[in-house]
Amino acid sequence: MKFAIIKERKNPPDRRVVFSPNDLKDLKTSFPQAEVMIEASDIRVFNDAEYEKNGFQIFKDVSDADVMFGVKEVPTEALIPNKKYFFFSHTIKKQPYNRALLRAILDKNIEMYDHETIVRQNGARLIGFGRYAGLVGAYNGFRALGLRDNLFTLPKVEHLKDLDEVKSELDKIKLPNIKIVLSGTGKVAKGAQEILDHLKIKQVSDALYLTSNFTEPVYCLIDVMEYSKRKDGKVGNKGQFYKDPSGYESNFMPYAKQTDFFIAGHFYGDGAPYLFTREDARHPDFKINLIADISCDIDGPVASTIRPSTIADPFYGYNAKTEKEVAYNDKDAITVMAVDNLPCELPKDASEGFGEMFLKHVIPAFFNNDADGVLKRAKITENGKLTKRFSYLQNYVDGKE
Repeated sequence: MKFAIIKERKNPPDRRVVFSPNDLKDLKTSFPQAEVMIEASDIRVFNDAEYEKNGFQIFKDVSDADVMFGVKEVPTEALIPNKKYFFFSHTIKKQPYNRALLRAILDKNIEMYDHETIVRQNGARLIGFGRYAGLVGAYNGFRALGLRDNLFTLPKVEHLKDLDEVKSELDKIKLPNIKIVLSGTGKVAKGAQEILDHLKIKQVSDALYLTSNFTEPVYCLIDVMEYSKRKDGKVGNKGQFYKDPSGYESNFMPYAKQTDFFIAGHFYGDGAPYLFTREDARHPDFKINLIADISCDIDGPVASTIRPSTIADPFYGYNAKTEKEVAYNDKDAITVMAVDNLPCELPKDASEGFGEMFLKHVIPAFFNNDADGVLKRAKITENGKLTKRFSYLQNYVDGKE
């Protein structure tokens, strides 16, 4: 089996990589029969020399490899026919802007494995950059708070070397007595929680959060059964909600009336109720004035997220009365951080964490005849056709959706 680490070609450039030099060294130790080719790259967070130092050869042409590992979408003209590819294709939700990419994958007889489709039997994702999105998103939220209220100045994450430097910058700040709510329980929310805990912000129960005032900053972690409730007044069930959320409505408003800073780290599924609407945001008791929307669903469950923001310009304001964008520090604004590629700001740590997960959960499948079915579940295309699991994409490919 011959693997290739391919150069990232999407713009704006992404410095992340599937495997760091150290992760690849571990791969070779565990599977000495594996061959690895590194495609030359001038943007990767680990430069070519670092791979060479670890015993890996750099190639200008990696078309001799069987399996191509990348992070972001590969431009259609760079796809090599009859290969296996792993990258985030952003096609499985029928994203219109990538229809041509999926068509090219089928036309070129490529076996496509999307990082998002690498899941356990129960559908839980095995790999991803979620933790790093949570870490950077929460940090960026506090950076916005400091800048907007002239409390402190945190540097941009992209100017810091690694996560240790990020945390050491947080050690220098003092927070006011704010109340923070964090939604979600997955890797994104856990990453955000890591920042809150590093700042030694006290976690309190939702009962206490909703009924008390505090003389120190506090946070409350809420899951889908806290911010959603059954319309008929009966007790909700999480498993039931995920199967069919149509019988549920938002229960977020009690938190919105008590919260200064909302960190959105939840996963939002189709058909689920919005956390808060534009009308909710106009309510006189709606207290939230700062949102770090890590989930970043545009015009979706977090009404103030009207567009994604960028690493270069991460903050904007949302005026609830006019429903328009204003300056992030406007006195009537909800300050919004909605960067949709947060892990790119911490490429070294994000790549190392991703590589560890990939080595643990995916690489063994190439050498044990896919004993756990990881590759079979993840495969989107084969022999120029969609696999059965992803046949729902056929109308999308055909331009009918």
